[in-house]
Amino acid sequence: MRRGKRAVVTARGRARVRALAEARRWIGTPYGHQASCLGAGCDCLGLVRGIWRTLYGDEPQTVPPYGQDVAGTPLAAALMAAISAHFIEIDRTNPRPGDVLLFADRPGGTARHCAVLSQRDRIIHAYWRRSVVETALTPWWRRRLVAAFAFPDLPPAEPREEMTWPNLS
Repeated sequence: MRRGKRAVVTARGRARVRALAEARRWIGTPYGHQASCLGAGCDCLGLVRGIWRTLYGDEPQTVPPYGQDVAGTPLAAALMAAISAHFIEIDRTNPRPGDVLLFADRPGGTARHCAVLSQRDRIIHAYWRRSVVETALTPWWRRRLVAAFAFPDLPPAEPREEMTWPNLS
């Protein structure tokens, strides 16, 4: 960046930065099927739900109970539909850190796993039977990438009242 120029951070850029920071806070949270509690347990969807609550407050919809393997069930399509309803779909070949990536269990399959991109070649996700981890976005994952989404723009920040010191002279 050239001297004298200020970076302009968009609302979506702020959402990405805050989403990634929140995802990193969840690293080490044990895996817990259908859970979404920082430090206590979560699955891949629970991680994204927890990030949403931190950024926006209440979750936009109730998540119905689901089995550990949703492939081939109506819930597999429901994951894509729910994410599409509340996030902004972006080009899956050009996600940015803080974006949500959806993966299939096999190339060309239905989305059934989600993660947050942390770097160009790394993701943060709830690793089944382990914990939330940051791992490499390997060719294995890339072949299974179904879609990418950005968190919605954050609402404008509340203006802060500037503190002024009294003139004591």
